[in-house]
Amino acid sequence: MELEYDLLVVSAADAGDDDPLFQVGTAAFEAGDSAAQAAALKGHASAVLGYVSDRFSVSSRGAACRPTQVGDATIGEREGVPYANLLLDWTCPEPVDEHVVRSGLFPDDEGYVKGTKTIVTYEIDGRSGSAALDAANPSFSTAQAWYERFGEFFLLGAEHLLTGVDHILFLLALIAGSRRLREIVLAATSFTLAHSVTFMLAALGLVEVPGVIVEPIIALSIAVVAGWHLWGIWRRGEHAADLETAGRGHFSLDRAGWIRLGVVFCFGLVHGLGFAGALGIDEAWSWTLLWSLLVFNVGIEVVQLTIIAVVFPLLFVLRRRAPKAGLWATGAVSAAVSIMGLIWFVQRVSGS
Repeated sequence: MELEYDLLVVSAADAGDDDPLFQVGTAAFEAGDSAAQAAALKGHASAVLGYVSDRFSVSSRGAACRPTQVGDATIGEREGVPYANLLLDWTCPEPVDEHVVRSGLFPDDEGYVKGTKTIVTYEIDGRSGSAALDAANPSFSTAQAWYERFGEFFLLGAEHLLTGVDHILFLLALIAGSRRLREIVLAATSFTLAHSVTFMLAALGLVEVPGVIVEPIIALSIAVVAGWHLWGIWRRGEHAADLETAGRGHFSLDRAGWIRLGVVFCFGLVHGLGFAGALGIDEAWSWTLLWSLLVFNVGIEVVQLTIIAVVFPLLFVLRRRAPKAGLWATGAVSAAVSIMGLIWFVQRVSGS
């Protein structure tokens, strides 16, 4: 099990009324001392194991399996954040061909985090797979059907985009700056292909870029794509309302259109790293996990296409019937998105 270190320390200390664990563990975290962090977990192993085993369980035919910790906890790092690595061995009453796994780790009522997701990969009972557990779906059976397992990852992907304000703003910036349907389709396709590549590579542990680099670039990408449309309005001046004029060349894109498409593709590569970082998965070459991640990506794309299908026609009709009003609307959206992206960029660079 990989659990965020500082969250594990405060939760286990609170649940077990172990103030020394909180004091020692927090001091080690603030000092960035991995050896001291491991020592803190070792010195309070019973409190840590008690917290984890109470909230993460394995059962067979309704009977609880008993967890035993194997070795001492070690400290790893994920996107610059220390994680506690625990190896647990569950002993079950009798051999069976189905197990139920349940997770209630870091619940909302603790007040430390909200909406915890636990990603479980398994190879047991002659089956292999992966599952996403949260408060709404806290358990799964190793005998569950493949479509149930994939359905969970589809919903997880859809939820990730819907709750990711930065990604939604990036999409709105793309829509606002697209003059025709083919432009937003090409931009969305370019973005999808790019982030799918890096998402899969990063999620499978083949590419690793620290979050301190990825997150500011994502914020900057939002500001740049939104600002691109504002620059186009300024450059065209009094002809800015004629943005529907078709370009020349392949796909009816002019030179600026192709440059914009390239920029979107490059930023899509970075957004893919952000998607992977959100899941925190780096198990290299797990084909079972690969399929689940693909379904997660499909969930993201379905929401993305739905937003395009709803917003773009409204802007298109407005531009056709009232060109100046449409120009003001897209300009206002782009300006707001660009300002928000710049604010996030400064915050993420400064670490505030």
